[in-house]
Parts: sequence; structure tokens; C-alpha cells
Amino acid sequence: MSLDLARSVITRLEPGGRLAHTEYCSNYALCRAVTGRDPRTDGDAWRAFNDAWDVDFIWSTNDGPVGWGKRGRTTDMGHAEFLEGGVDRRDEIFCPFNTVEEVWAFDAVKEYGLPDAEELTASYAQSYTTTQERHANQLFPGGYYKTMISGAIQAFGWDMLLLAAADRSKFDRVIDSFFRLTRHHVEAWARTDIEVFIQHDDIVWTAGAFVHPDFYREVLMPRYAEMWRILHDAGKTVLFCSDGDMTEFIDDIADAGADGFIYEPMTDFDYMVEKYGDSKVIVGSKVDCRTLTFGNQDDIRREIDATLEVAFDCPGFVFAVGNHLPSNIPVENGLFYMEYLRERWAR
Repeated sequence: MSLDLARSVITRLEPGGRLAHTEYCSNYALCRAVTGRDPRTDGDAWRAFNDAWDVDFIWSTNDGPVGWGKRGRTTDMGHAEFLEGGVDRRDEIFCPFNTVEEVWAFDAVKEYGLPDAEELTASYAQSYTTTQERHANQLFPGGYYKTMISGAIQAFGWDMLLLAAADRSKFDRVIDSFFRLTRHHVEAWARTDIEVFIQHDDIVWTAGAFVHPDFYREVLMPRYAEMWRILHDAGKTVLFCSDGDMTEFIDDIADAGADGFIYEPMTDFDYMVEKYGDSKVIVGSKVDCRTLTFGNQDDIRREIDATLEVAFDCPGFVFAVGNHLPSNIPVENGLFYMEYLRERWAR
């Protein structure tokens, strides 16, 4: 059973009869091809897709019942076309912060407030119970998306964030307010029955760090460690997730207490496997969505094979296309990817 496999691999580092598997898919055409259901009109389409594709673990985060936009200031950076038909395109751009001094004076706790702890815990507990029951064949996690850097992106947008980061001490105070807000939510999640928690924070770009590495090690990592101690004391498995190339900080994230990594192919797969393959959960692969989009079957086969050369030596390995299955992947490539993987993922 997929749920049992995910629980065994992720929470106990005990491999099963095949590699565990997850995907982050927004390719409606692929969903239709696999299930015959249209996710735009069928609320069960993605659940059917996950079952049909042997997805064992669902990627999910939940930042609480009331969004920041209803509680305080946030920036809208617009949105490029990503979903089928460009339904998610948004050309409006708005930032409520006019000067960097306004950003330095910002306090996320004062701006957005701390929800009542008991009510927040109850909300998360109910959400988890409902979603885990709905996804009975998969392990469903708790998680928080807008942690420190991702929280600052949501509030200020990239331009104002980068201006604010130019003054380390002032920016540190701002980041601390996002930390205090996040910790409040982490404490609530820790009181629920979740087994796995995803801490999402987009701390790097495709090219790696966007501020000095000392900032990451002195400002972010100790705060992650504090939150993850809370979760570990409650018996939860912590998976850290970031876009971009976080190779430079893998050791720091591990030292802070992360039980595993969810990452994109820009991060050095070989280093991660060599250093942490026997001790951490690794969610990803060498398969790149750009290969699925622009490559051919030989290219896809080559990246799967390269992953499988080492994946079976990692007890906590969860196979995934690390940077998503977006709408522009040709259906035939998506189907071939899964067919070829299935033929070879048995231990």
C-alpha cells in the first residue's frame, strides 16, 4: 500500500519492495490522459491521478485558515503563464512599500497577528484529518510555506527584499519577525497528529545564494534549528524544501536538524546522495522537467537510469521530478517517463 510505503521510507528510513514516489504535477493534459478526468471540472481528478501513478506522498503546506492578504500588506509581483490556457497569468503588479525604510520598520507579527493557539491547532488538526482521509492511499503531511525568506518575498516582493537585505542588522530584525510568526504556526502543527512536516522556504535562486552565505548560517539556520526542535520533540519528521541551488547549504540544513530534503535538479544530486543517502530522506532525482519538455525518450531514459544507479542505496529515497511537471510537458513524454520508471523501480 502506498501509504505504508511512504510512512516506512520517510519516517523510518526503511525501504520497501520498490522506490517510493511522489510528483508535483499541474499538467492537466497528462491528468486527462492518465485518468480520463479533467481537473478543471472534476474535483477527484488529481486524487485519481495520484492513485494511478502510484504516488505515495503528497506535497502540501498550509499557512492557516486566513491568508495574509486579509490581515495585512502583501506585494503582488504578477504571474506568468504556467497553467494550461494561461488561466493563472496576472499582469497587475503592486507593492505597498514605497521606501526601504518602511520595510526595515516592518514586523510580521504586528502586521498579520498571531492567531489564537488553540483555534489554530484545531484548524490544522481538522485540515489534516480531512485531507489524510481523502488521500487514503498516500501519506499527507503538515507544512508551512511562507517561512522566513518566502514570507519576506510574499510581503515585499523581490525588489524591496533585496534593498532591505543590503543592511544586515536591519534586515535581521525583519526576518526575526517572520520567524516568530512561523514558529507560532509550527507550534500549532506540532500539536496535531501529522507524521511529517514540510518546511518550505525559497532561500536561494537558480544560481545559489542571493546574499552573503554568512547571512544564511548566522540568521536562518539557528532559527530553523529552533523550530525543528519543537517538531522533533513532538515526534515529527521534518523535510526542508527550497527551489533553486541550495548545494552550498545542504550541510547547514542537515546540521540544523532537517530529516530530509525536497529540492530541484540544480542542487547537486551526487553530493546529497554521497553525504546523506544513508541517513536522510531525499525527495528528487536527476530527472529535469526541462528534459521532459524539450528532450526525447533517450534523454529521459538516461536521467532515470542515472538516478537509479544510486537510488537503491538510499533507504529514504523518494523518486520525483524535482522541479515539477508543468503544463508544457508533452503528454507522450510524461507517459513514457512513468512507464520507464515503473519498469525499473523494484528493489
